[in-house]
Amino acid sequence: MVLKNTLKPVALAVSAAVVMTGFMFSLGAAQAQEITPMAAAQTQQLPDFVHLVEKYGKGVVNISTVREARIIEGASPFDGLDERHAEIFRRFGFPMLPFMGPREEPERRGTGSGFIISADGLILTNHHVVDGADEITVRLTDNREFKGKVLGSDAKTDIAVVKIEANDLPVLKMGNSDELKVGEWVAAIGSPFGLDNTVTAGIVSAKSRKLPSDQYVPFIQTDVAVNPGNSGGPLFNMKGEVVGINSQIFSTSGGFMGLSFAIPSNLAMQIKDQLVKNGKVTRGRIGVVIQTVTQDLAESFGMKTPKGAIVSQIDKDGPAAKSDLRVGDVVVAVNGKNIDDSVDMPVLIGSMAPGSTAKLDVIRDGKKMTIDVKVEEADSSTPAATGKASASNASKLGVTVRTLNSDEQEKAGTEGLLVVKSQGAARKAGIVEGDIIVNVNGTAIKTVNDLGKVIEKNSGKTLRVLVQRRDGRIFIPVRIK
Repeated sequence: MVLKNTLKPVALAVSAAVVMTGFMFSLGAAQAQEITPMAAAQTQQLPDFVHLVEKYGKGVVNISTVREARIIEGASPFDGLDERHAEIFRRFGFPMLPFMGPREEPERRGTGSGFIISADGLILTNHHVVDGADEITVRLTDNREFKGKVLGSDAKTDIAVVKIEANDLPVLKMGNSDELKVGEWVAAIGSPFGLDNTVTAGIVSAKSRKLPSDQYVPFIQTDVAVNPGNSGGPLFNMKGEVVGINSQIFSTSGGFMGLSFAIPSNLAMQIKDQLVKNGKVTRGRIGVVIQTVTQDLAESFGMKTPKGAIVSQIDKDGPAAKSDLRVGDVVVAVNGKNIDDSVDMPVLIGSMAPGSTAKLDVIRDGKKMTIDVKVEEADSSTPAATGKASASNASKLGVTVRTLNSDEQEKAGTEGLLVVKSQGAARKAGIVEGDIIVNVNGTAIKTVNDLGKVIEKNSGKTLRVLVQRRDGRIFIPVRIK
């Protein structure tokens, strides 16, 4: 019955085609010719990757790595255990003495992809493809093999530059990733599971994707099939230009699930230039902590749309502290480039050279202004904050608070109210026990009375509450009745 049902529509379609053909001939040759170009135009709109692969596939390489076996002295007894099981052993004191000595780590082999960017052997790939490798072998499409040397590698953007001793190599052309459009056709060439020069295709699903572990990369999201071994390979547009480096996938199984992420080519070339010249990457910083503008926060700032990055904290020893920038300012552009999402700001500031000046367009109290901030070299220092617990009440907000004592103020580096209990509107908004309320709607909060006055003044509105939590500060919008 299934086969019969399948054949019926086909038979009807053939009959319809015969009738239509007869009808076409009855109309005359002139009218029939009018339909043919339309059908041809529809056919031409389908993507054809044959020319792209034939012309540019030779510039893609396979990268094999070997990490030699080694002895790790003083290995932790908890190495190899996930954190949950390791914590069980720590707490209950299971005997671990036989494992406390040196431990042998076996040889590790890996495979990935890369692509040639200069005829004398410069290759771009991912940092995680070559990280920790003792041996790197680069194989071309003509099966020639070369020993590779890492000229520089950057973990934060997952980009590495590898050099091989060769000449007259096929070179791929880099494209402008800023010109990519969502919905545009793209193709990937790489070595998934070691299968050299595998071609997959799809469309650009989104741009400027922020992933939790990557502060400096606005990823290109695609639905191009990417699997282990594709890492480091090129993402092409239909012109045959490299617009990205395939880097990550989202997966619950370890295989492709329709979500692939590529590093934009423009960022990759900026990092490449620094790695080739200096062997490392130097990033700029201005010493601020920022957060995303939500719809509720946008309303509290008097903004029509939730765009930009809110300055929630300023490093007292950083460049921003020496400028006119203030906590609560909403940065909407850096050097004329719009900040549509908070993810855009670290990328722009990080790409600036130390010593240069960042021109920040900010919104403050509903007014737009420009503030110049000197950029310095990024470091790992961050301001610290801590807190403890006790009593008092601000019922409309839904928090029980108390003032910080002198020791707590010194440790936290600020005055404010410690949240002892959070419920109602405050808990729903995200305020938790241990938070320190330092500012509400632009008013510094030092006493319970300060908080009461602000709440009374803004009854029925959304409060913009700045809290200090552990080592950072964030704005939390709280709707009160």
